Amino acid sequence: MMRVIHVVPSISDEATGPAYSVVRLCESLIVEEQEITLAALDLSPMAKIPSFLQSFPIKWGPRRLGNSPVMHRWLLSQGSSGKVDILHNHSLWMMPNVYPGQVAKRHGVPLVVSPRGTMSAWAMRRGTSLKRLFWPLAQRPSLAATTCFHATAQSEYDDIRLLGFRQPVAIIPNGIDIPDLQPRQQSAYRTLLFLGRIHSKKGLDLLLPAWRMVQDRFPEWRLQIVGPDNGGYLGEMKRLASDLQLERIEFSGALFGEQKHSAYRNADLFVLPTYSENFGMSVAEALAAGTPAIVSEGAPWEGLDKNGAGWWIDIGIDSLIGCLEEALTLSPDHLEIMGQRGRNWMESEYSWKQVGQHMAETYHWIVYGGNKPDFIIED
Repeated sequence: MMRVIHVVPSISDEATGPAYSVVRLCESLIVEEQEITLAALDLSPMAKIPSFLQSFPIKWGPRRLGNSPVMHRWLLSQGSSGKVDILHNHSLWMMPNVYPGQVAKRHGVPLVVSPRGTMSAWAMRRGTSLKRLFWPLAQRPSLAATTCFHATAQSEYDDIRLLGFRQPVAIIPNGIDIPDLQPRQQSAYRTLLFLGRIHSKKGLDLLLPAWRMVQDRFPEWRLQIVGPDNGGYLGEMKRLASDLQLERIEFSGALFGEQKHSAYRNADLFVLPTYSENFGMSVAEALAAGTPAIVSEGAPWEGLDKNGAGWWIDIGIDSLIGCLEEALTLSPDHLEIMGQRGRNWMESEYSWKQVGQHMAETYHWIVYGGNKPDFIIED
């Protein structure tokens, strides 16, 4: 058993992205008999608080930086105690993502860093002037203390190397919970589903014009947009939909829990034309629900083609239109078969048990050495 402290800016009841994957990773490591504490800012009230969570307040400075001297002091005290085997940081760009590197450097505690998409070329190009100052002054110096990076896909490994970091990288995908498969509900329309944050990186500015080009040819289909607004982008997309005179489109807002799983299951086809994803948890969720997917090369889902569970296409309107024209002609039975292939794929390769085992092996190799696991790359 090792004692591991995970650090993430925040978690919430919204079970998606790091709010889902970091908590489930911690739970899977507890099953592997690791002693886990998750440190996070108390930004969001939660109905169900994990027993291993330690939360901390923001004290001063811009909220988006998440400065928490209380968290910093606590991490320093834990590092100096000599009782912490691993620090594991998730994400970048906030002060809680800087503290672990400072503690690791001061007290010699091995540090694992999971960028979770924040090192992609798209993410690095975008942001405020504050972000451009934060990288050289705080974030990059903190990352110098990293013992091993964790990438959820080969593309994220490439992002890490392009930024000049030469530490070992463990490539371990996120896991996925496989829900019970319920019968699909009958509807007047077949459903093309987008589910995720309404954010500029998700490619909705490609999806809506593409839908405009195919909607008249496929009157039996509707487009459903599900997800919470991010920085006012939802209003912008609604205006675009109006300008394009889109038909049979529905903006449904955020869905959680069983309602979200039902949206995946009741859709005939899932689509994510994203510009940048380190993993794309919504793709895994759709496949686990038995729904085939169209995903752009901005997300690392090349296995869709190999497993016969969907399409992995170029980023752009033309490629999306071409794929929709092919996919929307397929019968419900054909898409159901593709969805079952995707579900089988998720069950065989993306179980949380396997993810927890691989992360525990990574920790053991970092602390004790020995034979390097095959999924860790040193070059």
